[in-house]
Amino acid sequence: MTKLEQILEYNKNFIDNKDYEKYVTTKIPKKKMAILTCMDTRLTELLPKAMNIKNGDAKIIKDAGATVMHPFGGVMRSILVAVYEFGAEDVFVVGHHGCGMSNLDTKTFINTMLNRGIKEETVLTLKNVGINIEGWLHGFESVEESIKESVKMIKDHPLFPKDIRVHGLVMDSKTGKIDIIINGDDQK
Repeated sequence: MTKLEQILEYNKNFIDNKDYEKYVTTKIPKKKMAILTCMDTRLTELLPKAMNIKNGDAKIIKDAGATVMHPFGGVMRSILVAVYEFGAEDVFVVGHHGCGMSNLDTKTFINTMLNRGIKEETVLTLKNVGINIEGWLHGFESVEESIKESVKMIKDHPLFPKDIRVHGLVMDSKTGKIDIIINGDDQK
């Protein structure tokens, strides 16, 4: 049975047994918060439990490294939608120790792409038109500094309202312990 078939079989039972009923909520976050966090599998259940977030409490945005890489990219767009359309009053950027984006070896990463069938001329074409692939794929040396940079990019965004608090946190991906990097309450 393929992964898709397993999912569909499980989903049928989930619907038939009405297991979804305990998750019914609205699209407006009850706790009026948006969380940008990493896509790391260790955080899937740990982060909401460690932050006391339940279904319907927050808009959760995930990407590699919990980073805002571009001021007009998808992550920033999602944060703005959470604020303007869904009433988020606080934004939490939550990185974690032991992140896979920390000190990512971009040369090895690109070699893996080439070994998986991406043509070298494609990589060269991108470089020749001014795209810094290594820079784009590169993660960060310090999770704390990365969090500070993402918080700054959010707060300094020309479309981001000044009355919204932006917090920077780092989590232990084993225990769930949260440390404050930037307290958005102090920034107002």
